[in-house]
Amino acid sequence: MIDPIPAIVMAGSRPGPDPLLTGSGASTKALLPIAGQPMLVHVVRALRASPGIGSIAVLAQNSAELAAEPGLAGLADLHFADSGAGISSSLAAALPPGDDPVLVTTADNVLLTPAMIAEFVAGAEGSDVAVAMVEKDVLLARYPESKRTWLKFRGGWWSGANMFRLRGRRVLPLLDFWGRIERDRKKGLKIIAAFGPWLLIGALLRLFTIEQGIARAGLRFGLKATVVPMSEGEACIDADKPVDIELIEKIMARRQAEASA
Repeated sequence: MIDPIPAIVMAGSRPGPDPLLTGSGASTKALLPIAGQPMLVHVVRALRASPGIGSIAVLAQNSAELAAEPGLAGLADLHFADSGAGISSSLAAALPPGDDPVLVTTADNVLLTPAMIAEFVAGAEGSDVAVAMVEKDVLLARYPESKRTWLKFRGGWWSGANMFRLRGRRVLPLLDFWGRIERDRKKGLKIIAAFGPWLLIGALLRLFTIEQGIARAGLRFGLKATVVPMSEGEACIDADKPVDIELIEKIMARRQAEASA
């Protein structure tokens, strides 16, 4: 059995106005209500219900505001800390000591479930860096209307599922690198190109699978990097746009109906 690992939830706001908040009454995206509860509450409750997760830290620019959310009251081993200006620098400051692993997710990953978490944690075991991904056919088979950012590799197109496993402070060089390119996080080819011309050429020509591509990218930093293919398409549907929220509301309503049936 895998020992529980701590989790970090990135719940900060990006610079500039967020169109999702217009007219909502919420001060930050993490507190935007979906299916009757703030996004952050859905994510933290899924983590807390997961046997594979230990302590949970929530990072945000104004963490005290999130800590006051009633939906989070009484949850065990839940902590809050103020984050810095960027995702990578904030995460680097929150990593556990030594080589202890940590799971990282985001407050807008509202469809997260304990089953998804268990699947990812098991698949990520033994890696320095693991990334949860969903293959395009897996998502579109059930949700053809969903629009995601796709990375094209041999054997399929892939989208990130907002879950990562990082093995402690040995990933600091990678986070420093990510801090310089995270502004392009939605531009697949720019991200690939940043890891070097051979990775870009290989991706353009589809010379290798995404597993091989991620492994090559990790080697640049002396890390064992792996992809964990998620079996549920819902794992990559996060709340980025109003159309995403509409779909998420429908999925959550269906889940509730199935649970009460």
